[in-house]
Parts: sequence; C-alpha cells; structure tokens
Amino acid sequence: MVMKAKGIKAMMKALEAKGVKVCGPASDFFGHRIDNEGIWVAADYTPELFDYWSEKWGDTFGVQPKLNTMVETSGWFFEWFDSGTMMVWKNF
Repeated sequence: MVMKAKGIKAMMKALEAKGVKVCGPASDFFGHRIDNEGIWVAADYTPELFDYWSEKWGDTFGVQPKLNTMVETSGWFFEWFDSGTMMVWKNF
C-alpha cells in the first residue's frame, strides 16, 4: 500500500535523516525545471545505502532494503541516473 506522497522538502529531510547525501532538487541537476520535480542524491557518498554494481539486496535495484521501503511507502521511488547519481521521484 502506497501512502500519500510526502512533499519534496519533507522527503529531503527524511532522506538526510537516514544518512543520504541529498544534493538538491532534480531540476538543479538537469539545469531546468522539470514536470515531476524529484530529488538529486549523490549515491556514491554512501555505499552502505546504495550499490549500483551489486545485486546483494535482491529486487531493490541497489538500494538498501529498509531505505527503499521507507521511500516507497511514502509515495516516492528511486531511479539510477548513473553509477553515482540517484534520483528520487514522486510516484503518481
């Protein structure tokens, strides 16, 4: 069951509280405003939470399972941009 999506500021704070290196909104990464404003994460700063190259966490696609569950139950989801950059998007 997916709960109503938290606002971007609330999700940024929740991620930071879990030790995630939040760089800012995804529009800062892309250099322009985007329709589904997401969150830009420096995944390479926290290999204990993100691992692009490994399948050690099964079906969470390189995201530590408890962190993945917290994000998904809050109405968001992770998506890799490259091996060191993760985006977090609202799940509509």
